[in-house]
Amino acid sequence: MHAELGTLLIAAASIGFVHTVVGPDHYVPFVMIGRAKHWSTARTLVLAFFCGVAHVLSSVVLGLIGIVFGVALNRIDWIESVRGNLAAWTLIAFGLAYFVWGMKPVLRGKPHAHAHEHHSGKMHMHTHVHSHGHLHVHDKNAGNITPWVLFTIFVLGPCEPLIPLLMVPAAKASTTGLVLVTALFGLTTVTTMLGMVLLALTGLNLLPLKPLEKYSHAVAGAVIFLTGLAIRFLGL
Repeated sequence: MHAELGTLLIAAASIGFVHTVVGPDHYVPFVMIGRAKHWSTARTLVLAFFCGVAHVLSSVVLGLIGIVFGVALNRIDWIESVRGNLAAWTLIAFGLAYFVWGMKPVLRGKPHAHAHEHHSGKMHMHTHVHSHGHLHVHDKNAGNITPWVLFTIFVLGPCEPLIPLLMVPAAKASTTGLVLVTALFGLTTVTTMLGMVLLALTGLNLLPLKPLEKYSHAVAGAVIFLTGLAIRFLGL
């Protein structure tokens, strides 16, 4: 039994790490939104932490319900599949909406011409823009709702390998094994999420991205949109 538990613990740590690293939805949204909104690294990591905990706990709760009440594994897998599709589509919709929102100030900043007619009958074109200086998005409501949207997406998003590969085998061994295996998977998943976010933010800070700052929200939305597509259609 101890050998079996040891194997499950190693699997929990390994699967938690790989599952997080190969799933860009675990860290890309935080990196892009945090960078676009000029959040501090600490604030971005705090949001990633709470979303990661919610992400793991949602599957843990479902798994415990299945184990306690004897729900068939195929039914749990079906629920997790539905949750996964819903989370992916929500991420796609959020990314697209954020891209459109981020493009508005960029488009307002483009010079365009209006025709003016003088009393003499002569016409001339007047070129101007509707904003001056640096373009920033000042939408308090959007700033407040973004963390909640990400939190909701992560609550919906399942940890696919947790229940069938770890919780069910561990529960057959012992309750203590179930607790240890689940806790280690969750700790590894959340820690890896924070590490990937920190690594990506550090890398981005080293790049000369200042000239692209006015496009930061649009780029963030586009990357999140593409991440959602990759999760939904490529199974990442």
